[in-house]
Amino acid sequence: MAEETAYKAHVMVLPFYGQGHLNPMLQFSKRLASKGLKVTVTTIHSVTKTMPSGAGSIAFESVYDDSTDGGFHGPGGFKGYLERFEASVTLCLTELIKKLQNSEYPVKCLVYDGNLPWALNIAKQLGIAGATFFTQSCAAIAGYYPMHLDSLGEPMPVVASSMLAVPELKIPVVPTFESDTGRYPPIIRHILQQFSNIEKADWVLFNSFDKLEEDVMKWMADLWPVRAIGPTVPSIYLDKRVDNDSDYGFHLFKPQNEGCLKWLNTKDTRSVVYVSYGSVASLNAEQMAEMAEALKQSNSNFLWVVRATEESKLPSGFVEETSERGLIVTWCPQLEVLAHHAVGCFITHCGWNSTVEAVSFGVPVVAMPQFLDQTTNAHFLEQVWGVGVVAKVDEKGIATKEEIERCIGKVMKGKRGREIKKAAMQWKELAKEAVDEGGSSDKYIDEIITCLAAA
Repeated sequence: MAEETAYKAHVMVLPFYGQGHLNPMLQFSKRLASKGLKVTVTTIHSVTKTMPSGAGSIAFESVYDDSTDGGFHGPGGFKGYLERFEASVTLCLTELIKKLQNSEYPVKCLVYDGNLPWALNIAKQLGIAGATFFTQSCAAIAGYYPMHLDSLGEPMPVVASSMLAVPELKIPVVPTFESDTGRYPPIIRHILQQFSNIEKADWVLFNSFDKLEEDVMKWMADLWPVRAIGPTVPSIYLDKRVDNDSDYGFHLFKPQNEGCLKWLNTKDTRSVVYVSYGSVASLNAEQMAEMAEALKQSNSNFLWVVRATEESKLPSGFVEETSERGLIVTWCPQLEVLAHHAVGCFITHCGWNSTVEAVSFGVPVVAMPQFLDQTTNAHFLEQVWGVGVVAKVDEKGIATKEEIERCIGKVMKGKRGREIKKAAMQWKELAKEAVDEGGSSDKYIDEIITCLAAA
């Protein structure tokens, strides 16, 4: 906004650290700002100092200095970090909001990451609205909810019909950050904390849209004030109503933009297999070898993101042997890649952001989930939305080169490939419709703004 007098209300946003958490909440912030709200994003010091100066009307405030405590590797490990983070943010954020309450634009609402449920206490103590923002799908959260009730000794609910065939959640092997006791492992107990006070939130927000998870959303609406306000991808790729919104603005790794796009420009339409496992997930050496051989045998062009920490797992000689058809980079501008006409298939771990991006861009998927919500997202991609196939794994949890090659062929060629592409394009249009003027997500956002402006 050009002048502060145009602001309708002031919203504070508190994302959790991690690209998969920051990006959707930053995009939601941009959309709120484009509709006349003053938005302040509060996060850790290492993020605020790297945010671009051209972030529009969004202000950034550091509420935790992560440069001095060693992060997840500091005292007490992950649990210790979370405790320090909570204590510091509770104090700093409370003081910041109190300071602003006497300004021309006092804070009317705190939008906080669902992984930080304690942040709702700050909002309630200060007498402002609190909105929890989930960075996983409605279906994934619905899948966790019976576990939450079970941990409380309460009866299980009947989950939406489209959830019944969802595969069992795979629990990742992660360092223990608290005493490993109880019915569920520590990582699950941490996730289940998202439900600890959810019924007290004024809004429960999801990076999704009504038609994408219709059955699950209807089921959830009986429990909480759910609002699907996505997909939270830059506006230039959807409705084009948010000025200068062509990129998330935050990257954990530096993308190799020019090289990727220049290479893609030399390839035919829908001829490239794009492979990326996001910023966190990784393949073991055996799975890397199977992937490499599958890409080699498929005879398709491919763009493979292999982070610098993963490069040693590539088979010897693979890069040289496939240099005519393949390009391997340590990171890339995924939005621009998925939007490129040359990309015909996306091999993904099915993190929710990558899933939403694939759906929003109409790109068919080969799903290779590893754990937790990724298995749910993969199921929906194949069985509910019909935009891809799930690679089956053997008894060791490995998708063989034959299986990966089969999946690539199924998505890229023949009758099944045409059906998948048609479905993908239909979902692309529905994603745009949701955020466009008068769409379901657009209406939800306007409803929230109206409530805050009147408060």
